Amino acid sequence: MEPVRWGILSTARINHNVIDSARATAQAEVIAVASRDRSRADAYAGEHGIPRAYGSYDELLTDPDIEVVYNSLPNSMHVEWSVRALEAGKHVLCEKPLGRRPNEVERAFDVADKAGLLLMEAFMYRHHPQTSRLEEVVAAGAIGELRQLRASFSFAITNPSDVRLQPELDGGALMDVGCYCISACRLLGGEPERAFGFQHLGPTGVDLRFDGLLRFPDDVLAEFHCAFDLPYGAGLEAIGSEGRVIVREPFRCSDPHLELNGERVEVEDLDRYLLQLENFSQAVRGEAEPLLKRNDALGQARTIAALYDSAETGSAAPS
Repeated sequence: MEPVRWGILSTARINHNVIDSARATAQAEVIAVASRDRSRADAYAGEHGIPRAYGSYDELLTDPDIEVVYNSLPNSMHVEWSVRALEAGKHVLCEKPLGRRPNEVERAFDVADKAGLLLMEAFMYRHHPQTSRLEEVVAAGAIGELRQLRASFSFAITNPSDVRLQPELDGGALMDVGCYCISACRLLGGEPERAFGFQHLGPTGVDLRFDGLLRFPDDVLAEFHCAFDLPYGAGLEAIGSEGRVIVREPFRCSDPHLELNGERVEVEDLDRYLLQLENFSQAVRGEAEPLLKRNDALGQARTIAALYDSAETGSAAPS
């Protein structure tokens, strides 16, 4: 397979996952990076061995050699610059969450479909064997009939200037770590019918802590907790009529394994970012289907919107 040529929008810290993965596979290569500051782009390109540096995002989008754009800009810029990249003829892998407004997410996929291009939301944990094994176990009835889901993801942000604390950039715990909890619950439960959210706002106006309840078909109830003002913690538990399965590190996938009805089930330890990069690169070459498509991203946005609506009104919201 000819390597797929990638360009990166921004010099964000998370980019190293794509850069390192590209070095580890023959299926992709990062050939360009863009920043709003040319000197910063030059320095970043030099540090990471990237051949081309651009002093604006638009300039990168005009590079005819770039096939895929990785969009790691702040949340509020995800849809806008994904659409611009698609309109420039590039496939797009956009960092999660693609957006919190369903109509905007749908518009982005409409642009992709019209152009015959691929757009995927970057939930890297979904590509790991631990996640697919979990899905298989629940679907096979190993815990009986699914009845409850519990998820959590939190860590402490101590820098008050962190972009994840800025409301104008669509920051907040729900958008950053809570979206993983939503994704995992939807993977196992389907699309929620009702959502109830509770938020604790910080000094900047974003949710530092968010707790949610989701009701799925067949009376499956999910609860999740996420935060920026708690120590690190993560977990996922699916409880059925005959047992339970626990994932200790569902999103970072460190020490990958399941605890199924008290027994440890080992899972192969693979790089989730590398698997994501290879899946999308193969999809660009027509050799695979992208793991995550329109319906998944739209389901995420609808659930996020419903939870924020509920938190603001104090009432349960349809999802």
